[in-house]
Amino acid sequence: MRILSGMRPTGQLHIGHLSVLENWVRLQEEGNECYYFISDWHALTTHYDETESLKGHIQEMLLDWLAAGLDPDKSVLFLQSWVKEHAELHLLFSMFTPVSWLERVPTYKDQIRQLGEEGKDVATYGFLGYPLLMSADILIYRAEGVPVGEDQLPHLEFCREVARRFNYLYRVNLFPEPQALLARVPSLPGIDGRKMSKSYGNVIPLSASPEEVEEKVRMMVTDPARIRRSDPGHPEVCLVYTYHKIYNPQDLGEIEESCRKALIGCVDCKKRLADRLNRVLDPLRERRSRWKDRGEELRELLVAGSQKARKEAALTMERVREAMGLF
Repeated sequence: MRILSGMRPTGQLHIGHLSVLENWVRLQEEGNECYYFISDWHALTTHYDETESLKGHIQEMLLDWLAAGLDPDKSVLFLQSWVKEHAELHLLFSMFTPVSWLERVPTYKDQIRQLGEEGKDVATYGFLGYPLLMSADILIYRAEGVPVGEDQLPHLEFCREVARRFNYLYRVNLFPEPQALLARVPSLPGIDGRKMSKSYGNVIPLSASPEEVEEKVRMMVTDPARIRRSDPGHPEVCLVYTYHKIYNPQDLGEIEESCRKALIGCVDCKKRLADRLNRVLDPLRERRSRWKDRGEELRELLVAGSQKARKEAALTMERVREAMGLF
């Protein structure tokens, strides 16, 4: 199966991204044809006026990918803006995509409102067209599977509509209708219980040191009704327990019983979680250390991946131009 997915380089990757990357690595190791890209053009849809850190974010993202286990010998790792065919296909798609399709994307108005509250003006042509550029990203590689989070499912359905419309209008069977491949963990709350977001400062970075992980876990909200160490706990409302469910399932029964019977306090429970998270992140730290001071090699890796991606994208564009009657 041909796989395509990407991430926006708008800041540090955090533990909420870990299950996504684990999904990517699993798909890679199962022998799929995987294309993973750093979507720097997409970053501009909301951060067009904050580009001074973009290059640094791109390098850090690539480091996190390699740390998580992505292998440039098994997957094509590339930079969106270095494959100009994405922009060409987006332009051609825009000629036949109704504006109403874009305006009805469920997240569009919500994101304009939410980002507006954060002081960002995203009432722009580029932000409106975000799902169409995403469709071009996917379809230019004729991808059959797309690892996404649940919040991206409407965008993927939009992509399938675009594929169907192109195939119908130009009487071809060029584009498949890609299917969603959901990660093991649909979403992970931040350490304050809200949605995990860099803008909230409630994340645990993938590159966090053991000490930073311990500090972040100590800040996690717990059962508000448990005032004293001797009070019985209610793990179902405790954020620390939510993380244990994901990262420490083998000890979950014992942790739940100890909490309900007040056999373990919140401090000790958090220490166990921090220890477990550090064991999960230790292999990432080790792999990251191998690449950390090899900036030129990282660039060469991204160049090579982008060249591979561009060859495949060019083949698709030849067929697109032929179908549309273009020279």
